[in-house]
Amino acid sequence: MTTVMISTMVLCFALSISVAVSIGLASILGIRASNAHMLISVKEMFNSINKFPLAAIPFFIPAGNLMETGGISRRLVEFAKSIVGGVQGGLPMTCVLTCMIFAAVSGSSVATTFAIGAILIPALIKHGYPTSYAAALQATSAELGVIIPPSIPMILYGVSAEVSIGELFIAGFGPGLFISGALMLFVWIWCKWKGWGKNDGDGRLPFGKATGRRAGRC
Repeated sequence: MTTVMISTMVLCFALSISVAVSIGLASILGIRASNAHMLISVKEMFNSINKFPLAAIPFFIPAGNLMETGGISRRLVEFAKSIVGGVQGGLPMTCVLTCMIFAAVSGSSVATTFAIGAILIPALIKHGYPTSYAAALQATSAELGVIIPPSIPMILYGVSAEVSIGELFIAGFGPGLFISGALMLFVWIWCKWKGWGKNDGDGRLPFGKATGRRAGRC
């Protein structure tokens, strides 16, 4: 059975079939090769998702979308800018700090990229930073959501490996803060070396018109 499953996955990968389909097809063929009943696959599929901690994942992603729609992401950017925005390279450091806070709330790197990147990538480009640098910085900063709890990948790992999710969350605080601080320090040194961001502290960030109207009503 193991040989059949491995051979099937390797063949599917060679044919550029998606990972999910490859694993599913390999599992089905493995069950058939072992002469087991196909209802075993249904039972195992149900048992793998019938875990209470997984219920948190569908709520994290809408939380990130609600924060972006309600203007919380804009306020987080302004808050982070008030802390680190007054130095050279303050705008990229604002990106890192905002992503750290937003990722800690939403638990999703994708939601962080969507909510914060829509604001800060255009702002970075407008302030003279290269487009490639702005995109790379946003992608790197958003991945802090994988380490800083609550983290969706940590929940998935805890359920799959049957380890304590609470202990994983506790273990993620220190490394997450250390990586965030190291990344901000590197951004500051890099901007000093390149001569970027000398006027980052001047003016407000260029939020969109819709955001501005919401801010006016508030």
